[in-house]
Amino acid sequence: MSSLKSVNDFLAGPLMTAVGGVFLVLAFALPRMGYPEWECLAWVCVVICGIPLLYLSVWRLIYNKGIAKISSALLITIAMIAALLIGDLFAAGEVAFIMEIGAILEDMTVKRARKGLRELMSLVPDTARRIVDGKEETVPVGDIRVGDVVRVVPGETIPVDGVVLKGETTIDQSVMTGESLPVDKSPGDEVYSGTVNRFGSVDIEASKVGEDSSLQRLIRLVEDSDKNQAPTQRIADRWASWLVPIAALIAVAAYLLTGDVVRAVTVLVVFCPCALILATPTAIMAAIGQATKHGVIVKSGAALEAMGSVDTIAFDKTGTLTLGNLAVSDVVSFSEMSGDEVLRIAASAESRSEHPIGKAITAEASRLGLALEGCEGFAATAGKGIEAEMGGRRYRIGTPAFVFGSEEPRGKASDVISHMKSEGKAVVAIASEGRVLGAISLSDVLRPEAPAVISELNGMGVKTVLLTGDHKEAAEHFAAAAGVSEVLSDLLPEDKLENVRKVGTKVCMVGDGVNDAPALKAADVGVAMGAMGSDIAVEAADIALMTDGIGRMPYLKWLSNATVRTIRTAITISMCINAVAVSASVAGILNPTTGALVHNAGSCFVVLLAALLYDRKYPGDRKRRSSLDDGDPEAPVVA
Repeated sequence: MSSLKSVNDFLAGPLMTAVGGVFLVLAFALPRMGYPEWECLAWVCVVICGIPLLYLSVWRLIYNKGIAKISSALLITIAMIAALLIGDLFAAGEVAFIMEIGAILEDMTVKRARKGLRELMSLVPDTARRIVDGKEETVPVGDIRVGDVVRVVPGETIPVDGVVLKGETTIDQSVMTGESLPVDKSPGDEVYSGTVNRFGSVDIEASKVGEDSSLQRLIRLVEDSDKNQAPTQRIADRWASWLVPIAALIAVAAYLLTGDVVRAVTVLVVFCPCALILATPTAIMAAIGQATKHGVIVKSGAALEAMGSVDTIAFDKTGTLTLGNLAVSDVVSFSEMSGDEVLRIAASAESRSEHPIGKAITAEASRLGLALEGCEGFAATAGKGIEAEMGGRRYRIGTPAFVFGSEEPRGKASDVISHMKSEGKAVVAIASEGRVLGAISLSDVLRPEAPAVISELNGMGVKTVLLTGDHKEAAEHFAAAAGVSEVLSDLLPEDKLENVRKVGTKVCMVGDGVNDAPALKAADVGVAMGAMGSDIAVEAADIALMTDGIGRMPYLKWLSNATVRTIRTAITISMCINAVAVSASVAGILNPTTGALVHNAGSCFVVLLAALLYDRKYPGDRKRRSSLDDGDPEAPVVA
């Protein structure tokens, strides 16, 4: 059986199909040049293209269930055999050749790489530091059991899910939640496997290990979602359940009415859904080619078709709707100092810090050209803040809880800090010798094109949703700034996976991180930020945006809609041609060879219609260029 399949796969390949096509052309041309004996060359095409066709139709008859046994391959096989029985070799070869061309074009649109899962697994560390009787030992991660105490030092990946027993630190858990800000952890807080310990050393008690850990669960979600992705059934096969009986009935009726078997065979030949078979793959290939020119990589024709029926687009926040970079958004002084002076003092102290917030403050001071001064007595408290001495004064800079202790800020300071927190921003307070000097807030940066993109999608009748692991306040603030209509926040990967199936009838998910991979797989269409997103997200998605931004999403939706319309138009026209050709066959106007040429002309028309799609211009590009000519593009929005 395996050897038969190998022979079939070889014959069905592009090279052998091309060879069959050459011989088919010769079998048509040479007899018309005065060499009728060379019509037998069509046998080469019949064998090369007919065997795979026969193999496919028989395989489906044996292994498919119910009505799926009847496919377009069966109808074309019947027509091919009927043409052979009456001695029309060219007609037999032609229908088999067109079928193979359609199959090859379709195969070219659905091949996909499968490397992302291995990269996801590589995030799991091989060893862990287990604490036994106060002593540290290095053991394989597989030896860790629930209840064991594991020590994680700065820079290491956390090997298991657990609860912090001792120590304070800051954890980069974007791999799980997509949060742009590292999260401070202290005793009693939960941590997840696969996340990265940025600063302090902590001891954690393992609560979930091995296959139960968050990262392994994430891997399983990707695997399970992949298995649940049923392959799209070709439209010709969906219609074949009634095309085959109708073709057979008309052919039998034609024979009974006229007594001419040639007319019956001609009906079978012209009824072959060759144009129908070519309609989908050719349009999709043209659309994929155009998308590639615009920096959009479409991995499968099924995804492009599905995108055309999408009514809801769900966005991740960090790195997708936003740039994923911390930036200073507000500097407020609570004293006689100016805002620049508050920023300069904070940046001078933070210049000794490795924390992302400290780096963002220093970068903002550098951007404004503020001169920093040296500091002494620098001391950092992991997850809280820093202290330093400058100009004979001691400064404390960090979280409000660290700066103020048990004393809550009052008056303007209280109102401003509360407002900053309500917007989901990270707040850094600055105080000296018991006096509050100011506050700095930091946040992610909204992509400059986001409001226009969301507005354009809404104008197409598409609902937009924000699915994020970030906090409610930050999520709602960015959603409002972008114009997104619905927000779901504080979501872990499994929560995103569950919600992406509920937010709409046909849903497209757009994301960039590892934590988005299950939702990208589960959605009807997954779109990854290919230029700066994780390799795992790109592999999990059906479509990748290779430009650094979401600006191509309206174009992608437009192209998908245009592709679906082109396919439907091609199918309608091809069916009309078939109806006319069948009538002409019954009337005796066409014979198998001329009938084959007529429906081949229909196939050529379908290919031409698809080719026009390749060069079709996106109307939104003209509008965007016009708006840019009228003024400067929007600056990035810092929330």
